[in-house]
Amino acid sequence: MSMIRDLRAAVRPALRRVPVQGGGYDATRAPSTDSAVVDCAVYRDGKRASDHVSPAEAMRRVRSEGGFAWIGLHEPTEQEFAGIAREFGLHPLAVEDAVHAHQRPKLERYDDTLFTVFKTIHYVEHAELTATSEVVETGEVMCFTGPDFIITVRHGGQGSLRALRHHLQDDPQLLGKGPSAVLHAIADQVVDGYIAVADAVQDDIDEVEIDVFSEPTKGQRRGGDAGRIYQLKREVLEFKRAVTPLIRPMQLLSERPMRLVDPDIQKYFRDVADHLARVHEQVVSFDDLLNSILQANLAQASVAQNEDARKITSWAAICAVPTMIAGIYGMNFDNMPELHWKYGYPAVMVVTVAICVGIHRGFKRNGWL
Repeated sequence: MSMIRDLRAAVRPALRRVPVQGGGYDATRAPSTDSAVVDCAVYRDGKRASDHVSPAEAMRRVRSEGGFAWIGLHEPTEQEFAGIAREFGLHPLAVEDAVHAHQRPKLERYDDTLFTVFKTIHYVEHAELTATSEVVETGEVMCFTGPDFIITVRHGGQGSLRALRHHLQDDPQLLGKGPSAVLHAIADQVVDGYIAVADAVQDDIDEVEIDVFSEPTKGQRRGGDAGRIYQLKREVLEFKRAVTPLIRPMQLLSERPMRLVDPDIQKYFRDVADHLARVHEQVVSFDDLLNSILQANLAQASVAQNEDARKITSWAAICAVPTMIAGIYGMNFDNMPELHWKYGYPAVMVVTVAICVGIHRGFKRNGWL
């Protein structure tokens, strides 16, 4: 697990396919080529036995000399994938899923081939979380695993397998276990990516939580921006859709004996399943926590509105006193007391101010003002 995790820093999203000089290979397509095949090689005894061969040639060598073929593709069209599908006898339903993408994580068996779908998650860096910020970006990696081949189909601008292929080639003992070793390494890398994204999303949730429950500065209202919270909740939901459906496939790969999975490799799938379960717990807790934060934010907004209403009511009550007194003495009756009294006006003003001050102090003491 740790050896794959060390590669995380080396794996970066690739929006365009860049050729590698000096006979190397990349998990991105060169702009000058029309082929969807990123890399195709034959591995024998854990070592790369051929370079830059066609899928048909790779399969011919595997059948005649042994070993297994690893073919990597990026967003192939139906025409580009049709020949490979015929050569390796891939099931039409799995081929359709691999070409059109947008599939749920799953594990399906078609005769002697395992078809696995992984959702890759990439954290989108942002200077400030807003109501329109994109937090996670998703892609897909699909694997056709057979007894002597593995075909990886990648969709999206991230989730490159270049560094992973390099690393496996540096460990012939592990790669010698066959296609299931590659499948495990891909699953391990995907789940490691989930762990990194979960840590980053946790920071965003902490930021929103602090904003909601911290004391507002002068001129600001209590509570955070509900739009930010809702946007973050939507991104967490996207994360959850990638993690939750993958739990069952990982359980099957780690617990159920499969002819296409080496028994020694199956033990490592248990570690991947354990890490995936931990990430799933985190994502579920994120969803619950954001629900609580959103409810707290709405409650604080309601409290703020009540405070405003109380202040308005208090000042209306204070203003009602002089209005009432002025209304009484503005009536046009001939016989009214104090109308011709010398100290009537000052007395009325003093009484009015005293009553207003008394009401104001009462409201202040009760927290209405």
